[in-house]
This record gives sequence, C-alpha cells and structure tokens, in this order.
Amino acid sequence: MASLFSRIIARELSAQIVAEDEQYIAFLDIMPLVKGHVLVVPKREVSYIFDLEPEELSGLHLFAQKVAKAMDKTLVCTRIGMAVIGLEVPHVHIHLVPLRTVDDINFTRTKLKLTEQDLAATADLIRQGF
Repeated sequence: MASLFSRIIARELSAQIVAEDEQYIAFLDIMPLVKGHVLVVPKREVSYIFDLEPEELSGLHLFAQKVAKAMDKTLVCTRIGMAVIGLEVPHVHIHLVPLRTVDDINFTRTKLKLTEQDLAATADLIRQGF
C-alpha cells in the first residue's frame, strides 16, 4: 500500500505544496510544530533515508536547501532547523522548521491545528520566496 506521502505525490490526497521538481516535493506539515513547518520528500518511496542512493540523498538535501532559503526569505524566524526522524511515516522526509528558539523543534510538544486557510496562506508566502 502506498504511503501517505506517495498518495500526496499522486494527488490522491491534498496538501499545500510549496515546491516540486521531477524527483522531490515539499509541502506543509498539517500538524506542524510551528507555523511554516515543511516536509521535504523524495517522490520515490523509500522508507529509510540511508537506503537512498547517494545521488538521491544529496539531491534531497540540495532541494531542501532551496526550500529553506525560500522559507528564510518569507517567514519570521531566526533560522530554519532541519530534522530527520523517520518513524512517523514509512517514506523518507526531512522536516524544515522555522526556529525562534530550540523548543520550536521539540517533537514532543503539542502540534498546532491550523485551518486550511492558514495553511494555504503560509504556503503562498513561502512560494513567494522562490
């Protein structure tokens, strides 16, 4: 069965996509740690980040860098933090999290519940950074 992220990539599930190319996609986390939390995902479904081919792994990070720079330009934060956990969804993904404090990237904290309108506005803002 396809992962949740593969279903987003196939457009079977909706998501606020902020960037996409032939190999990678970035979209807002629907249960973010902070407003603007983005997930960067390879389109090829692989469960464990270290199972990616070397060129895929480096390409994923370069794509994440482009997204982070767009986030830096448009979101109010000190910098963009990055994390790879790999336990929530069996599909490789990088979390890009706008940071003001180190607690902003604390995965044990309560997640935000934003409206679709809030998510859409945030995605629009990030897309303006490209």
